[in-house]
Amino acid sequence: MTTKTATMKDSPIIESRDQLIASFARGEKPAERWRIGTEHEKFVYRTADHRAPAWDEAGGIRDLLVDLQRHGWQPVEENGNLIALTGTDGSVSLEPAGQFELSGAPLENLHQTCAETGRHLRQVKEAGERLGLGFLGLGMWPDKARAELPIMPKGRYAIMLRHMPRVGTMGLDMMLRTCTIQVNLDYASEADMAKKFRVGLALQPLATALFANSPFTEGKPNGFLSYRSHIWSDTDPARTGMLPFVFEDGFGYERYADYMLDVPMYFVYRDGRYIDAAGLSFRDFLKGELSVLPGEKPTLDDWNDHLSTAFPEVRLKTFLEMRGADGGPWNRICALPAFWVGLLYDGGALDAAWDLVKDWDIVDRQALRDAVPKRGLDAPLPGGGRLADIAGQVLDIAHAGLSARARTNAAGDDETGFLDPLREVVRSGKVPAQRLLDAYSGDWQGDISRVYAEASF
Repeated sequence: MTTKTATMKDSPIIESRDQLIASFARGEKPAERWRIGTEHEKFVYRTADHRAPAWDEAGGIRDLLVDLQRHGWQPVEENGNLIALTGTDGSVSLEPAGQFELSGAPLENLHQTCAETGRHLRQVKEAGERLGLGFLGLGMWPDKARAELPIMPKGRYAIMLRHMPRVGTMGLDMMLRTCTIQVNLDYASEADMAKKFRVGLALQPLATALFANSPFTEGKPNGFLSYRSHIWSDTDPARTGMLPFVFEDGFGYERYADYMLDVPMYFVYRDGRYIDAAGLSFRDFLKGELSVLPGEKPTLDDWNDHLSTAFPEVRLKTFLEMRGADGGPWNRICALPAFWVGLLYDGGALDAAWDLVKDWDIVDRQALRDAVPKRGLDAPLPGGGRLADIAGQVLDIAHAGLSARARTNAAGDDETGFLDPLREVVRSGKVPAQRLLDAYSGDWQGDISRVYAEASF
């Protein structure tokens, strides 16, 4: 989730709905300026006993943030508490129960992305060796109950933890027990944004299947391949889902702005603190009628904060966020941006991907999304067959898109090799979760503690 590292002191007051719509247009960039931003989360645990460390304990999360500053990271505090870092590789931040996230810098190619990932993982592993901490690459805590997990001292999380049980049964699980990989990508125009948004939503279930990596809950198989994805089905229906309106004729910035105006608020940030506005209306805020700030109108900064509080499968800010993948190991962190860059950053690949999904209707897309958390690549495909039947074809399209980009490293390798972990999933027919389940019922003999050796960085 977003960590607030700065506030615009002179952020413009929003006087009209048109300013909200214009905020998306400011994200438009010509293709030569398109960048790749990759985010990945991991669970932090004590190597001695696999316990999740608290923020303020000796050798805990705060000390991990302090240790990383030896690499040039700069501290970010909230109410005197160290809660994030900023640097040339983006920002390091904390999810609600201490899940550790790198939000990478906007980079030109996937070679840079994987190098950035490698730098970060080496830094945290070195710090972990000094502090007795390890890092787990899964989509969900495999053995922790909610009550066993610490809470990080961030104001927005306190508000969300209070609000989540009012609107769904699994919101607290989303906050406390899950990890994801995400990629943020650019668009050239409103039409380009809309096409990428549609392809991203339609094929998000395939990304979820290929990266499915959360088959355990509290030490036992949970009946799902991506329980993390299932959790989103009952987190908060007002701010999650497959957004059917994106596929309607005329979809663009205005329609997404209207959607966001209907998403209930969480908070307003003022003078270094978060004011609880959970369930209130941003439309009322626009009119100066927000009950917790009577007479005050929102700023552009408030709108940007609000955009970060919706969690659909694809999210629009001044870029598009692909949000469907479980957390996983180093090579799959690099594979997710390869998948989406290959599909969305080349015109021919984007057209081919759209041709593959354009005839799916609302019912088809939702049915596929609903089936994937349990069935993975065996989920029924619209029109018949299984999701596995198109997985190789989609990877071929992504491969062609990456090949056309022709972004090479010093050795002359292009970006297509980053798809190899996904090729292996399709070749074997087994998503990552299925391999973990095989190990659990085989070599591990039901001992969930073995997952720490298997899935740690």
